[in-house]
Amino acid sequence: MPPQADPTPSGVLFETDTQTPDLGLDKDVSILKKARPRKYEYVWFNIMWFLFLHVASAYGIYLVFTSAKWQTNVFAFLVHLCCAIGIGAGSHRLWTHRSFKAKTPLRILLMIWQTMGFQDCIFEWARDHRTHHKYADTDADPHNAERGLFYSHMGWLCVKKSPEVLEGGRRIELKDLYDDPVVMFQKRHYLKMMPILCFVFPTIIPVYFWNETWLNAFLIPTILRYTCGINIVWSVNSFAHVFGYRPYDKSLNPRENIAVWMFCVEGFHNYHHTFPWDYRATEHPILNMLTPTIMFIDLMAKLGQAYDLKTVTPEIIKQRAQRTGDGTHHLWGWDDPEFTEKMKLRYGITNSERKTA
Repeated sequence: MPPQADPTPSGVLFETDTQTPDLGLDKDVSILKKARPRKYEYVWFNIMWFLFLHVASAYGIYLVFTSAKWQTNVFAFLVHLCCAIGIGAGSHRLWTHRSFKAKTPLRILLMIWQTMGFQDCIFEWARDHRTHHKYADTDADPHNAERGLFYSHMGWLCVKKSPEVLEGGRRIELKDLYDDPVVMFQKRHYLKMMPILCFVFPTIIPVYFWNETWLNAFLIPTILRYTCGINIVWSVNSFAHVFGYRPYDKSLNPRENIAVWMFCVEGFHNYHHTFPWDYRATEHPILNMLTPTIMFIDLMAKLGQAYDLKTVTPEIIKQRAQRTGDGTHHLWGWDDPEFTEKMKLRYGITNSERKTA
């Protein structure tokens, strides 16, 4: 294997990957972040597809305010919400990070909603996202933020995967996915299920239930809804890796970004990459209560469909923020009275670094 295709882990996936008492790695991962020059092989079908989606969606926005029935707009939002939960609670928290367990009825529901979202099957989504966490911000990261905002947003889908990304994906443990009958059923039938759930049903329902026009039904709850959905996920990969604060681990690119959270309802990304197995979006209860994916998981737990929800204790969060954070934590930051100058030096941050942060 050539050296450039020999990825080095720069992040954690599960609790078993951690090496320190505060659940981190025992090495400075900031020196691993890189983006070597590479020759891109363009995937022209994806480029043309994304171009069509965004042009058609721009017209769809016009139709939202000019000719669409209110039922169509509400329906588009509800379909989007189902897809977001299918991806956020399903392919992300359940199948990628194993942050909770789900009974079969919930697993099937999340699989259906995830298919409707059309962002690859659960198996491929989880494999790529595990690769992203394991080799974050390195050449083995599928959407390496070190390659720029556009690349991490959507450019990575416009080019073929590099040898490093392919090798990183091969090294990821996927046995739990292979052993999951719901995941493997979707994987076998994805190309048959996805067009019907993502494009056919959202178009037909408005036409036959409240006499919407075919154009409005196709462009709003189908194309515009889908385009918004993928851009929301992409924005977490891009904007939340560039702008914001890093109160839990300053060596990681992912950041806490309230603007991304307001747009995507998923923006507390430094917390997520620091403790990826935590099912919550953040340690703050009120913000979790305002996050649809977390609200859904909590509801399913009360109904007995979700169980073994994983969280990180406040003590561990405090230890980690003090040791590796950038000092912006509202409780455990540098302005906390108990955080003396001696402690600041002990945890590796000097006053000069604090002023320039």
